[in-house]
Amino acid sequence: MNRENGDLARYEIRLRGQLEESWSDWFEGFTLTGTVDGTTVLTGPVIDQAALHGLLRRVSDLGVTLISVKALGSRHP
Repeated sequence: MNRENGDLARYEIRLRGQLEESWSDWFEGFTLTGTVDGTTVLTGPVIDQAALHGLLRRVSDLGVTLISVKALGSRHP
């Protein structure tokens, strides 16, 4: 991430199981998408590594299985 020019890193986080859209408020700024293979994909911006770790703690608190974390690049806010 290059915070000097305002870019935000974007991530795709894949979880086992399907979370309902109502969880989107808990993962503020992220889009939740259920897939046909029974997983949920969270996609959205992360300001820094501390925020990414906080997001992953939320996933852990839910007790769902984390499948993958993928950096997608960056976007301007």
